[in-house]
Amino acid sequence: MAGDERTQDLTFMRMALEEAARATAVGEVPIAALVVQDNQILAQAHNYRELWQDPTAHAEVIAIRVAATVRSTWRLTDTTLYVTVEPCAMCIGAIILARIPRVVFGAWDPKAGACGSLFDLPSEPKLNHRVAVTGGVLEQESQALIQKFFKELREAPPATHPLSTQ
Repeated sequence: MAGDERTQDLTFMRMALEEAARATAVGEVPIAALVVQDNQILAQAHNYRELWQDPTAHAEVIAIRVAATVRSTWRLTDTTLYVTVEPCAMCIGAIILARIPRVVFGAWDPKAGACGSLFDLPSEPKLNHRVAVTGGVLEQESQALIQKFFKELREAPPATHPLSTQ
């Protein structure tokens, strides 16, 4: 990877981590995504599944929707999507459908990741679009944010945490 690309990846992943940290303030799992074109952020979002009670309100999907609106086209062919955790099958499906050529993510997700952990959909030869994937960028920071969130969730009295099922 070229030095400039590595520097850009680190810069935008740090911004994604800042957005992810904001998710915890509203009781959301701290995952965030940015859609970037020519070193400019077109869209950024964190998860809203709990607040919206919407299973599709993942950071990647929301950021893709906003970027498509900003660009007035669903084809995001000259963008990069940065996300703090490896995209799931739904999200990488949306990335493929949006024709995003590159995804950069932080933490690997062995339970739901679809970019090499559980599945490898970006490389699926039967699909009409391939996505270049760079994983593990600021991986430890991404993992630490998620781990801290779930540790606090486990330790919180049931009635005080927004994700409590009681």
